[in-house]
Amino acid sequence: MALSRSHRRDDINFWPGFVDALSTMLIGIVFLLSVFVLGQFFLSQELTGKDTALDRLNRQISELTDLLALERSSNRQAQENLSLLQSTLTREQGERSRVQGLLNAQASDAPAQLSETQKALESEKQLSARAQATVDLVNQQILAMRRQLAALEQALNASETKDKESQARISELGSRLNVALAQRVQELARYRSDFFGRLRQVLGTRPDIRVVGDRFVFQSEVFFDAGQAVLKPEGRGELDKLAAILVDLGREMPPDIPWILRVDGHTDNRPIRSPQFPSNWSLSTARAVAVVEYLITRGLPNDRIAATGFGEFQPLDVANNDEAWRRNRRIEFKITER
Repeated sequence: MALSRSHRRDDINFWPGFVDALSTMLIGIVFLLSVFVLGQFFLSQELTGKDTALDRLNRQISELTDLLALERSSNRQAQENLSLLQSTLTREQGERSRVQGLLNAQASDAPAQLSETQKALESEKQLSARAQATVDLVNQQILAMRRQLAALEQALNASETKDKESQARISELGSRLNVALAQRVQELARYRSDFFGRLRQVLGTRPDIRVVGDRFVFQSEVFFDAGQAVLKPEGRGELDKLAAILVDLGREMPPDIPWILRVDGHTDNRPIRSPQFPSNWSLSTARAVAVVEYLITRGLPNDRIAATGFGEFQPLDVANNDEAWRRNRRIEFKITER
């Protein structure tokens, strides 16, 4: 018997550990890629909102530009009117001088001609006054237009500055989001690896417990009798070990890491139609719920655990023989994100 024990220790199979390490690395890479895609999705949502705001600003800038062009056109027209009025004023002043000369030349003529000339001069004075008033009004309008143009240019400059600030903020938010997501992925992977290591130390090497990728897989016979969903006493003992590790690990994890233990129930592909379980869906789900409820009684928080039933539709072995059926009847435990 001593020789047999020595022989078993010499035949320790390191292959599961190698597969565990390789699988964990691959799952970690896939998880990183998934989180990166999720981050890019939220970032694209943020960018879509910023693009909408940018489009609104561009429309406002276009409207302001159109208004600026209209004001400049009005300004040119006012300048033309001012030039025309100034020309008219010059012409009227020349006419006034001419009339004044005629008046001086004909001062000795008949009083009737003097009276008519004086009337004409008064008329010219009134016309000149009206022209000057018009010129003053046009000058005031031009000054107001210039103030409006200055205000429009300030608004355009402010819009351009705000647009640049928005683009810089979007870039900064994207960088911060990527860094935060990468940190959370690294932390969760570290705690998952710690969980696997502790559980392997406690459970040891047993043929009915193995690691598949990022999951611990227990054969259903460890916890349940055939066709049943009531935990066996020895199954509760195994769950006690698992619960102790998970409770300790939960205390160590930062509260902002959204981790959860997923318990998945699986069956073989042979149909079951008992009064209690009309299908393999019902049986696999009931077994997962039974494990979850027991772990909660052992101190695992309700919001850190979930039950899922897959029936016979996620087999590990697609063959139809006793060995394949035995492998496919299983309960899987996986630490993942919510």
